[in-house]
Formats: sequence, C-alpha cells, structure tokens
Amino acid sequence: MANPMRSKASSIASHIVLGFWSLLVLFPLWTMLINSFKMRLDIYKDPFGLPLKWNFNSYAVVFKDSNFLRYFQNSFFVTIGSILIILFFGSLAAYALANARGKWVKWVYFFFIAGMMLPIKIGSIRLLGMVKSLGLLNSLGSLFPIYSAMGLPIAILILTDFIRTIPIEITEAAIIDGATRLRIFFTIIIRLMRPALGTVAIFNLVPLWNDLWFPLIFINKEENKTLILGVTRLFGQYQTDWSKILAALTLSAVPVIILYLVMSKQFIKGLTAGAVKG
Repeated sequence: MANPMRSKASSIASHIVLGFWSLLVLFPLWTMLINSFKMRLDIYKDPFGLPLKWNFNSYAVVFKDSNFLRYFQNSFFVTIGSILIILFFGSLAAYALANARGKWVKWVYFFFIAGMMLPIKIGSIRLLGMVKSLGLLNSLGSLFPIYSAMGLPIAILILTDFIRTIPIEITEAAIIDGATRLRIFFTIIIRLMRPALGTVAIFNLVPLWNDLWFPLIFINKEENKTLILGVTRLFGQYQTDWSKILAALTLSAVPVIILYLVMSKQFIKGLTAGAVKG
C-alpha cells in the first residue's frame, strides 16, 4: 500500500520541477514580447523590465516596410505542405512495416531510423547540386523534398510503433468482410492513428517553421524567401533595430503557438497511447 505522505511529497516535488521548467521556457518568450514594444535604446537600458513607454511602431514598420506577409505565406505554405507529405507517406510506410513479415523488414525499418542519426545538413553541398539539376533552385519547391526527408524518420518511428499497438483482430475482421489492405488503412487505421499523427505533426512543426539553413542556401529571390530568412534582412551592418526584429519574431511565433494549442489534445493522446514507445 502506497504511503500517502510519500505520494503527496512526490506530487509536490513534481509540480515544483514542472513549474521551474515552465518558467525557463516562458522567460525567453516574455523577454522577446516585452522588448518588441520598447524603443531600441530602452532595450539596452532594461532588457527584462516592462516598457516605460509602449511602442507599437515596430509592428507597423514590420507590416508596412517589409514583405512580412509574403514571407509568412511562404513559410506557412512550405511548413504545412511538408507536414502533410510527411504524414501521408510516413503513415503508408509505417502501415507496411508494421504488417510485413520477413527478415528484410527490420533492415528497411533501420534504414529509415538511421536518418535520425545523420544530420541532413552534412549533405548540403550535394543537395544543392541535386536541387539545381532538378531546376528547383530559388523556388519554394526546393524545400519540400528536403523537409520531407527530414521528417520521415521520426514519423515512421512513431507511427510504426503505434500501429503495432492496434489489435490485430480489427484488421482480421475487416479482411473477413472483404476489405482490401488499402481500404482498411484509409477507413480504419488512419482514424485510429489521429493521436500519433498529431504527435508527428508537432514534432516536425517547430524545426521546419524555424529552419534558416536550407532557405538560405536554396533561395535568393526576394518573393520566395521564408519568414525566418526574411527576418535576417532587418539586421544592419553597423547597428540593428532589435525592437523590429523582436516584433517580427513575436509575430512568427504566433502561428506555431496556435497550431500547437489546436493539436495539443491529439499530441497528449499520442503520448499516453504509446505513440513514442520504444
């Protein structure tokens, strides 16, 4: 029988740790937000205090004197499109690996998982040559195959383990009723996979949205730049208006936070259902 005092002490300790961790996470966001409403010199005087005079001009400048909306549209299109590709092909591959039998299955599975061990940036020069040969240089289309390759390993890891937890009797009953494997996947399995799909989407959302490396290498045209790449234009050679940069970064963080809140329920379900088991 569990000791009530020990259980209560453990609960208090866990809440203290989680509260401290929440402060560590929220403090940079708070600092970014309040400094985006300060004048440039006020940031240096008191970077952590509230603004003495609230300045909304930085946000107005970001919208009026830059291509912020265009950059935002490009990032949103590339990120959401890449995540949909990852979810579609990742779920199909995971379904095949979870149901296949044979010695080759574990090697194919390991081949995909190996993509998590090797950083894709080490192949940037070769990838640049491939993108150029495909005629995708300076276009948003150059980012889709790269981002899909970045997200597929973690997607296959999570989704394969999740599908293996689904009772085999469900699939067998559908087969007896005459359903094909593809129909079973789209009518039954894909619905049961929603928590795992939400987990995969959140895992890929932040790194894809905040990626600067590949847009910097592949895209030079102003109209095709992503949001994080566009923010770099606000950095000056001799001085930088940090209030404008922080305003742009605050605006860029809003959609990520909203999408996380929308998908957080599925994310929690995916964790509690064993989506990241093993």
